[in-house]
Amino acid sequence: MIDFKFTPESYFTDETTSVLLVKLNYPESQWGQQISIYAHWLESKIQFEAVDFYGNEYLLYPSWSYESLSMEDIIYLLEGMQVNTDAMEGNMELILDGIPEVESDFYPELGRYFEEKRKNYGLD
Repeated sequence: MIDFKFTPESYFTDETTSVLLVKLNYPESQWGQQISIYAHWLESKIQFEAVDFYGNEYLLYPSWSYESLSMEDIIYLLEGMQVNTDAMEGNMELILDGIPEVESDFYPELGRYFEEKRKNYGLD
């Protein structure tokens, strides 16, 4: 059973203020999109950022937090992520097809959650 209330104690150490939180791979997308979600310690809060190869801008909810997110909240952030179409000027049109394959050092059960979801939709 996945623990949706699991919350990492911290994303950062004394030496780090930015970390790779989650890697997403969309194998069913036309270009095999890959997106990385980063957490940055800025202005006494954690700010979240999504980065892809094409330089698209993403809308994340929540976009910041005072503390590490629970498993439930990080799933909400990932599943609610949207490409900011107002900022797509000159960027390749991004189409995220399917359910992503997910990796995270901070959320050990996150990959399993999305793996089960992919299986339920017949993607694996």
